[in-house]
Amino acid sequence: MKRREVLLRGAAGAAAILTGFTLAGCSEKKEAPAQGASGATKAEAQRGSAKATESLAVIRERGKLVIAMEGTWSPWTYHDQKGVLTGYDVAVGRKIAEAIGVEPQFVEGKWDGLLAGLDAGRYDIMVNGVGITEERRRAYDFSIPYAFDRVAVIVLEKNNAINGMGDLKGKKTANTISSTYAETAEKAGAEVIGVDDLNQTFELLLSGRIDATLNSEVTFHDYKKSHPDAPIRIACFVPQAGEIGIPMKKGAQSDSLRRAIDEAIEKLRASGELKKLSEAFFGIDISTPQ
Repeated sequence: MKRREVLLRGAAGAAAILTGFTLAGCSEKKEAPAQGASGATKAEAQRGSAKATESLAVIRERGKLVIAMEGTWSPWTYHDQKGVLTGYDVAVGRKIAEAIGVEPQFVEGKWDGLLAGLDAGRYDIMVNGVGITEERRRAYDFSIPYAFDRVAVIVLEKNNAINGMGDLKGKKTANTISSTYAETAEKAGAEVIGVDDLNQTFELLLSGRIDATLNSEVTFHDYKKSHPDAPIRIACFVPQAGEIGIPMKKGAQSDSLRRAIDEAIEKLRASGELKKLSEAFFGIDISTPQ
């Protein structure tokens, strides 16, 4: 079966999967920077107090795993027609919290603010399709990969000037600043315009104000599913699929949490649950390297 046909079938599966998730005890809120995930004030976090330093023991004592995400990047994290936060990463976050033995608490915000929130101790982890890079590894501890992302270069259908990565040199692209996609575009010689979310990216592309954008292949197909008349195409793919992991504050205090998350991911993959969730939201299995 062709990849696009599977993607279309995946939409119906996503709805079925979602009905199996209970929202009881789960909380969702917008970003509130006044206090940290442990309940510590910003000043306490800056002083490096024990309460502001996250660990598995602290999380279990609190009874909640504070999970940061954008909430605007379908089908990873987004709001359905009823306004309910959902997506592949939401489902994965719930499963990880369940494995740890606590409730998930989802906090939404803009990309750069989420990473800063990890540094400040406002969140325990970030589950938002975060690509694992060497630069990010120096700043954060990462779980093992729970997904593998094939990155597409997306252009207007009438654009015949971009057909490979080398064609991006000197062209304008748009992505959230500091994202893996923006970094990849810059390395290819493109000028990257910063945006807040995916919708802004496609608005710039469709209006002709940028030449291309780099994003997940599954995100492209999800957008085409909801905007079938959008005159866009995939020009090419980045040669190697990216590894998607879960970042957390760097340091020995995160060791027990990282091990627990790694164990949860391994069990979800071995049981076929990651594959099931992936096919439900994306229409294909991105839980293993292609």
